[in-house]
Amino acid sequence: MSTASTVPTRSHPVADAMTMLGRQLRHARRYPELTVIVLLVPVVLLVLFVLVFGGTLGAGLGPVAGGGRGAYADYVLPGILVMTIASIAQGTSTTMAMDTTQGIIDRFRTLSISPGAVLSGHVLAATIQSVASMAVVTGVGLAVGFRPRASLTDWLLVLALLTGLSLAVSWLSVALGLASRTVESASNYPMPLVLLPFLGSGFVPTGSMPAGLAWFAEHQPFTPVMDTVRGLLLGTGVTAGTAWLAAGWCVVMAVAGWWLARRLYARPRRA
Repeated sequence: MSTASTVPTRSHPVADAMTMLGRQLRHARRYPELTVIVLLVPVVLLVLFVLVFGGTLGAGLGPVAGGGRGAYADYVLPGILVMTIASIAQGTSTTMAMDTTQGIIDRFRTLSISPGAVLSGHVLAATIQSVASMAVVTGVGLAVGFRPRASLTDWLLVLALLTGLSLAVSWLSVALGLASRTVESASNYPMPLVLLPFLGSGFVPTGSMPAGLAWFAEHQPFTPVMDTVRGLLLGTGVTAGTAWLAAGWCVVMAVAGWWLARRLYARPRRA
């Protein structure tokens, strides 16, 4: 008489990831206020900078840009889109820390679930949330004066690049959530990501900054992404070097976040 094996069989990684994705999407549907809060910041900043400061800042862009609020709306929207991705990262880090501190991750470790499925579920849900949020921000941008001159191909390239950035930042935020001892600290760890568009080409050209800050702004990860998105949306062209640098930064951040998240997930949590 044969005896049934007591060794649990591991599920398929893709199926496990889709299950965890469904869990995260249901969580987002039950608590929509978290999405609203993280989306409110970039929307308010977009309206504030365009309608309140846009006249003055737009004039500072020079005669080539045309000046005025419309010109500044065209300039600032790529920075706001990147900020939207970073803002979603705060929510992702928080939800990851909630799973960790409440013991759910420990429970998942005892089940026959692919080790990366829990992490992938968080990342995929955050990426979907980022893409949806960027659509909302773009709609608000159109309402306050943003006028893109991009072709369909340009729009698809923008979507691909920003989706790649969303995946990269989501992996980083998941790692930060796993590294956090408390939910409160998890919500603060991604804050530098939110500030980076300010310290890059997101709101003003880097050439208008002091020399030391300008060097940092030109070499930080988000600046080539924002410059590439801006060039594609406005039809002003993008150099191959800038585009490849933007894609390279996305790959580097994604790999670093994935590697760190997997190591932290495998490590037993200390009290």
